[in-house]
This record gives sequence, structure tokens and C-alpha cells, in this order.
Amino acid sequence: MRTPVLAELPPEDGLWLEIDTAAQRLCVWRGRELQWTCEVSTGGNGTGEEEGSGATPLGWHTIRAAIGAGQPPGTVYRGRRPTGEVYSKALAAEHPGRDWILTRILWLGGLEPGRNRGGRVDTQRRYIYLHGTPPSEPMGVARSHGCVRLRDDDLLALFDIAVPGTPVWLHD
Repeated sequence: MRTPVLAELPPEDGLWLEIDTAAQRLCVWRGRELQWTCEVSTGGNGTGEEEGSGATPLGWHTIRAAIGAGQPPGTVYRGRRPTGEVYSKALAAEHPGRDWILTRILWLGGLEPGRNRGGRVDTQRRYIYLHGTPPSEPMGVARSHGCVRLRDDDLLALFDIAVPGTPVWLHD
């Protein structure tokens, strides 16, 4: 899929994602038709693009990479690679305070130079993902370290349709 051009967004007929950080909601659109929605958890530090802010970046993005196809739900990732672990309460007790990245990763890249692409505001270099999180983590509440957390079932459904090149609009 080719990278979308800002002038073409949102697509008139293609699939695209909307993430509303104020509502803590992800919407899947096909053109102007809403397909489905789910709750998410975005940055506990609010919104912002600055490297090291722990905030969720705004603006138009694209899915740059989809990581984890074929891995079991609950697969634990470090540095975008599966560790060989599957999340459990026992594993969580062994690693308190770990920022769990589970199941799948949809890695975002910014499309707006100076806002979310390039320099100290580059979404991709900030490693901003849509990813799974433990079932104990709340949805609908901004608690992440800047990424967008989803429940496993929602992430698995999204992973099947939101291929690399899919546009993503994050706003508050």
C-alpha cells in the first residue's frame, strides 16, 4: 500500500483509523462510513509530539509496520521482538513496573513534517505503537507512556485489517 498524501486524507473510500484522545476511543472508518469502535488508553502525560514527553502525538500518521503475525495472544515484546514469554499474572509479579507491550504491534510513522515527523517530534523514532496491554489495565483512561493501548481482542481484529500504509488520525 502506498503512503497516503495529506491532501488525500481522510480517504474517500479506503480504510482509515481515527483515535480520539479526549474520548479515549478508536474508530475504524471505510471512507465516510463508521465500521466499528473500541476503547483505548493513550498517554498519561496527555498529548504532545516532543521526544521523551511520554505524550501521545497528534496529527496524521500511517501504520509503518505490523509486527507479531502468528504469535499467540499475550506475547511479550521488548524492542519490537518477542521475548518468548506470554503474559501472565505470575510473570507480571516477577517484573513489577514493566511497561507491557503485548500481542501485536502496529508501529506509527508521522506524515506531517515538523509536527510529528522529523527532528525531536518524529513519531516513528519515538517508537509510538498501537499495542496490547494486560487485562488489568483500564481502557478509556489515559495511562500509557505515549503509545495507544488496546485490549487483545480489539487489537487482533484491527491487526487483520489495518495493514502498513493505513492512515491514522490522532486528535483531541
